[in-house]
Amino acid sequence: MFIETERTPNPATLKFLPGRSVMPDGTADFASPEDAEASPLAAALFALGDVTRVFFGGDFVAVTKAEGSADWSSLKVDVLGLLVDHFSSGAPLFTGAETAATMAVTDDPEDADIVAQIHELLDERVRPQVANDGGDIVYRGFQKGIVYLQMQGACAGCPSSSATLKQGIESLLKYYVPEVVEVRAV
Repeated sequence: MFIETERTPNPATLKFLPGRSVMPDGTADFASPEDAEASPLAAALFALGDVTRVFFGGDFVAVTKAEGSADWSSLKVDVLGLLVDHFSSGAPLFTGAETAATMAVTDDPEDADIVAQIHELLDERVRPQVANDGGDIVYRGFQKGIVYLQMQGACAGCPSSSATLKQGIESLLKYYVPEVVEVRAV
């Protein structure tokens, strides 16, 4: 099995492409070993010691290393070994039901049309670009003109994520949805 790697805008994160589907539907973001208990693969990656975040996308796994840890050349070999073993064995990605913490703002039912426009823009224009960089963006709510979004994967903690959120996503949403006055990360 051959697994390609790609750099991401976040220098602490590498994107691993196993050449097959990782998450057929949705994404999964693990920010701690405790979060990773639902996934044997994520738990094994955290067990390497220098891993601080694991993200499963549609066709990739993004792994973030600890700040100040060894360079990628040594950790990359260990990550590749775990990924090859996992995907070659056919082991499940999750044990039982996947758990995800949701920090959501309750949407006002009167804003249903606005929320639908926001979802459409995120799905069609933002999410594909963010996935190219090894991450995802999750809608968490709309309230009083403010859109709440959560950055995941390589985008969580990336030095340029706040600029992406404010200059890119906020500008796009304000342009197409005049009711949007601000975008905030949760």
